[in-house]
Amino acid sequence: MPRGHKSKGRSRAKRQNVREKSQSLHDAQLAEKEEAESSIYQGESPSSPDNCIPRDTEGDVASVSDDSSVLLTGAVGGEASDSNAESSVIQAERHLSTSLIASTIRSARRDPLNRRAGALMQFTLEKFRAKEPFTQEDMLKVINKKYKEHLAEIIRRISVRLELVFGLELKEVDPNSQSYMLVGKLGLSTEGSLSGNSGLPKTGLLMTLLAVIFMNGNSATEEDVWEFLKVVGVYPGQNHPIFGEPKKFITKDLVEENYLIYGRLPDTDPPTNVFLWGPRAHTETTKMKVLEVLAKINDDVPSSFPSLFEEALIDEANRAARRVTTVPGNVNSRPHLR
Repeated sequence: MPRGHKSKGRSRAKRQNVREKSQSLHDAQLAEKEEAESSIYQGESPSSPDNCIPRDTEGDVASVSDDSSVLLTGAVGGEASDSNAESSVIQAERHLSTSLIASTIRSARRDPLNRRAGALMQFTLEKFRAKEPFTQEDMLKVINKKYKEHLAEIIRRISVRLELVFGLELKEVDPNSQSYMLVGKLGLSTEGSLSGNSGLPKTGLLMTLLAVIFMNGNSATEEDVWEFLKVVGVYPGQNHPIFGEPKKFITKDLVEENYLIYGRLPDTDPPTNVFLWGPRAHTETTKMKVLEVLAKINDDVPSSFPSLFEEALIDEANRAARRVTTVPGNVNSRPHLR
């Protein structure tokens, strides 16, 4: 082979080798970065044996929800094979929801209207504490009157945040004077017990957590939960003016109130901590209600998530059947374990 051809061949091989090494280094750095970010969102894993879900307690956890036995012990035999296609559809649907949320986060960081929305939300919360109404003119003063044409959009944004985080609704109380107030929307019995020193309810965050669990097949890992909560500005390890330390609120306070079950799945490597609905959540709300929260996060309607919507309808039907069988004097009345 002529000398020139050999030289060119060696040069191409060398360049290819450099590219491959650079790509390998880039991939390694990217993997290291992703692992570090993942550990930030997950926070510390519970180390106490009391926080684990051992095999001999799986039955107790399963009795809380009809779904839990499959979640903790897995489907077996032909049932797993028969449900493969349906499972793929559900996973795709949940992946779409997660993608939409990620898109929401990215666009929120770039949108200057969100700064105005943040200021207006703070103003409305102060009025809520003081139990005072406020007018449209008051809101324009907060966001600056040059944003008047964007007021409706800003109100829409804070309305979603207020409901998701606090369970509050921005309601017009007098159309003539265009005055508004924040009022409780969710109606859970947590309004009193889960209100902090700030006087602001925390039921909205609870409903968001229940929606995350439902969306993830009725069992959500810590990573699932924290990734989702970024949408409403709640991060592990960062003290929140309303919730205090969020991880304590989620993994301890809500667990002690029996709204969540939190523990470690057996035989998982690396150890995996999960959240399930607690018995009180099953009593006080429904899958349909939390699906409405999930739909609102995605600026959509519940029926846009067909498999989740169908599951929520089945849940509603089961609840109606249980109410019938537990009517006093009904010969079929008997205690029902969820």
